[in-house]
Amino acid sequence: MDPKDRNHRYDSGPFAAAFFGVIVIAMKIAEFLAHSNQRLVTCLPDDLLHAVAKRMYRHEIGAMPVCELGTRMVGIISERDLVRAFARADWSEMQYIRARDVMATRILSCGPDDTMRTAQELMRINHIRHLPVVKDGQVQAMLSMRDTLALRLRESEDEMNVLRDVVAATRHQNP
Repeated sequence: MDPKDRNHRYDSGPFAAAFFGVIVIAMKIAEFLAHSNQRLVTCLPDDLLHAVAKRMYRHEIGAMPVCELGTRMVGIISERDLVRAFARADWSEMQYIRARDVMATRILSCGPDDTMRTAQELMRINHIRHLPVVKDGQVQAMLSMRDTLALRLRESEDEMNVLRDVVAATRHQNP
């Protein structure tokens, strides 16, 4: 195959790059989730804050949807929400504070057909680090800024490899 042929595609897993144009086809969130080992962890609005904190610690997550009636999301609780609650409350009150008392209710979300870059941009613009993936009113998963950055790094590495291969092929053709 001639690397100068603009129709030639370099297969790079879920996205592709074209020689001499390096076009990256953005990965859909659904595709990312299908390849990740992510498991949705939620809590109920009436869960006590110490139980929520323990669940987040046990699953090594920084935020989780607060859901009722299965996966109908009514809020999100994050590490920041926990810290604010601990800082504001009297220690004697801590045992009575529930997820509903500290969760964020202004919920931004994305859908499985959105791209990972769209999700990253939504998080960046709104200064948030976690974004629920919602389909038909039901939360499907949570994306983190870390997820999007790891994918962007992989895309950049793939683009670099394509360009390195193009340069090597060009040098080989024109000694």
